[in-house]
Amino acid sequence: MTTPITTATTEAVKPARVSTRSRSGLLHGLMTNPKAMLGAIILIVFILLALLAPVIFPGNPSRITAMASQEPSAAHWLGTTAKGQDVLALTIHGSRMSLFVGLIVGVMSTIIGILVGLTSAYFGKFVDEILSAVTNIFLLIPGLPLLVILAAFLPPGVGTVIFVLILTGWAGSARVLRSQALSIRSKDFVAASQVTGDRAGWIMAREILPNMASIVMGTLLGCIIGAIGAQAGLEFLGLGDTSTVSWGTNLYWAGNEGSLLTGAWWVFIPSGLCIALVAFALSLFNYAVDEVTNPRLRTVAKKRSVSAPLAGAKETA
Repeated sequence: MTTPITTATTEAVKPARVSTRSRSGLLHGLMTNPKAMLGAIILIVFILLALLAPVIFPGNPSRITAMASQEPSAAHWLGTTAKGQDVLALTIHGSRMSLFVGLIVGVMSTIIGILVGLTSAYFGKFVDEILSAVTNIFLLIPGLPLLVILAAFLPPGVGTVIFVLILTGWAGSARVLRSQALSIRSKDFVAASQVTGDRAGWIMAREILPNMASIVMGTLLGCIIGAIGAQAGLEFLGLGDTSTVSWGTNLYWAGNEGSLLTGAWWVFIPSGLCIALVAFALSLFNYAVDEVTNPRLRTVAKKRSVSAPLAGAKETA
């Protein structure tokens, strides 16, 4: 009689982890999702351009190569700036700094958000109260004024921009991840891991975090989008290091040199369009993750795909 009871008890306390099949299903779902594939293609193009920028345009991209304010031509595909710099070289080299800052800030903000959110949700009580109060303070402070003040008083440089963006960007992700972790914290498999004597860090890393994969991915992509846009905004206001080449500094110099007033659209449109395309690609990928992991969105997508041919057949009839 004792053997069946012991076996049942062991099976009851065995934690239910995310299976390898579900992870491979997520990967397969993204690879077959048109939105994810389109977003991935756009991102790969920008990443390749950033990596190959020194090969495509060797040397200093800010050097003067032609006459000032030339329109796009065969010699300079995107024209030249008011100083005579090649706009295409500035745009391609600018992707290196903008994507680098966006990735670093996005990853670090997400990591801090994960640490704060999981710790707050798992331990609860006074730990949750303290961390929630700190998170609320950062959420209540207006983001843009805080960015401007910090960037204005700190020494200019890429490190300052990264520090400021991380400091002002982690709180939103922490709040979202805490809410998700609270719902998973109450699941039976988490309680089973506690019964078996697993440590808190192990439970958070192996039981709670894997079940938050989709929301962590969405948070990461959102932080990267926000970081690229915020960096461009700071540098456009002249609060970054204007000696570096990035999409934000390209817009800064375009504004300072009067490109908007003179109608030199080829100077400011490329960098702004690149920022929009990267944000569009990341948003597509983010929506694809939601679509793959959320059964309701998959059902809506299937209904639309089925109803479209039927509607066309009715109109033909």
